[in-house]
Amino acid sequence: MNPTLPIAVPKASGPALPINSERSRRRGLLLATLLSGAMIGSGCSSLPGGPVDAGVNPAPIERFMRQVEADAASGRLPGAVLLVSRNGQLVHASAVGKLAPGQSTAMPRDALFRIYSMTKPIVSVATMMLVEEGKLRLSDPISRHFPEMKGVQVGVEKTGADGKPVLERVGAPREMTVHDLLRHTSGLTYGVFGRSAVKSEYLKADLRPGAPGLPYDNAEMMRRLGTLPLAYAPGSTWEYSVSTDVLGALVEKVSGKTLDVFLRERIFEPLRMKDTGFAVPATSQGRIAEAFETDPDSRQKVELLDVRTTPRLLSGGGGLVSTADDYLRFARMMLNKGELDGVRILSRKTIEYMTSDHLAGVRGPAYLPGPGHGFGLGVAVRTAAGESPLIGSVGDYYWGGYAGTYFWVDPSENLVAVWMMQGPGQSASYRPLLRTAVYNSLR
Repeated sequence: MNPTLPIAVPKASGPALPINSERSRRRGLLLATLLSGAMIGSGCSSLPGGPVDAGVNPAPIERFMRQVEADAASGRLPGAVLLVSRNGQLVHASAVGKLAPGQSTAMPRDALFRIYSMTKPIVSVATMMLVEEGKLRLSDPISRHFPEMKGVQVGVEKTGADGKPVLERVGAPREMTVHDLLRHTSGLTYGVFGRSAVKSEYLKADLRPGAPGLPYDNAEMMRRLGTLPLAYAPGSTWEYSVSTDVLGALVEKVSGKTLDVFLRERIFEPLRMKDTGFAVPATSQGRIAEAFETDPDSRQKVELLDVRTTPRLLSGGGGLVSTADDYLRFARMMLNKGELDGVRILSRKTIEYMTSDHLAGVRGPAYLPGPGHGFGLGVAVRTAAGESPLIGSVGDYYWGGYAGTYFWVDPSENLVAVWMMQGPGQSASYRPLLRTAVYNSLR
């Protein structure tokens, strides 16, 4: 639990109300009215004194969470945790459903979730810490630190004489840089999203950083990557990729520490993110949230990372485990322009730079970051009030994880939301509903 935020959960009979003033009494009565009929057992509640003072009507969020609890009861997902903070106050905390399928244990607020690609913003912050210290430059070619990446060529798919696709390699106009890695314009790709001749080469090399049980470390990942072609010329195209895994390897190379140690010493311990790491200790494994073995919608087998032992590959793009409270602390640090509870992680200007759009003039696929959005350094950034089917504000930024986790920060509304679940097939359906509920709650 986060010791600096209120964590008391009121019972269905109503929250404890301040009694030292008539104004406080009226506020308490209003809050009780708003919460009336909106409780979801004892697992979902808005925190006393927070929503009204922070300009939030909790009813839309409570309504959304009632539907989530109903979905959990019907077997569509095991359970979920939601935290919403506005104006520095935690205005909503929910934990509904079960910790794991087939178990009777209710979902606890401090459940541990595989956050997959929500690792990326954290590793991007780690990279920018090294940039601030002068140990890296955004303009550095990656080959300055990994010589095996020197001269990597671009794969061009053509049709052979037999009518089958063949892959030719041509020289790249320039090398990928640290900046390219942070904004996903490196020319790298993932081998598992879609099909192409280059992606097939990734699969042949077993270049799957987010997969469970890989038998190699970050140094070996870079050696393998140096033998593979690029999907695009660096700087030309936004392509979601293993770029942040390369950043994880880069943090190790430049700092001289393994990624888990660097993140723990420089980010997790200073921010008091006590439950975040690449593996869950034995004493905490009873809090690991699990997904269904078979997806209830697609009927496909679900295989998530085994987080009970430390993996050999410390994936900077998708290997971390965290709790909603821990990730809320990280997101609040970002909202506060690099500082939380007197601890500064990055400078104000660095956070502003990271959360600006870096994709002007860069091509990209239609599915990410999506209409009305660009991409910063480690996060998608909203650039237009309209265009996107997701409600939000210009300047808000976000990212999510494969297994269903999601967060966003809205500086104009002084708002942070963190959503945790373990259901890869269901994640896309809840995110727009969650955003709608949270923004409908704002006064």
